[in-house]
Amino acid sequence: MRQINFVIIFIFCLALALFALENTQPGTINVVPEVQVEAPIAIELLLASGIGAVLAWLYSIWTRFQRLLVSGPQVRQKNLQIKELESKVEQYQAEVQSLKLALPPVNDSVAKEAQITT
Repeated sequence: MRQINFVIIFIFCLALALFALENTQPGTINVVPEVQVEAPIAIELLLASGIGAVLAWLYSIWTRFQRLLVSGPQVRQKNLQIKELESKVEQYQAEVQSLKLALPPVNDSVAKEAQITT
């Protein structure tokens, strides 16, 4: 996916650069009423693209932040469940160890006699 994104961005930037080289005539930008800026069309285009890229980056940060806020309680709940399950596993392991220690040791001769009689 990263390669596809790179190719798309590269083609867009190449087209933008070629377009900018061909359009060097001055143009007027009306920022607000009574405020005008005159610059080559190429500069205006590059400026507009840069502002658009910055706004897209800010939007992605904002959506990531919102997603983090929404998923935060769910993640905390899952972590709590994991800790509870880990404590249960440790408890069960200790129980199994205590049961192994409580059982009498198996005598090989008794085990062989049991097999022979059956």
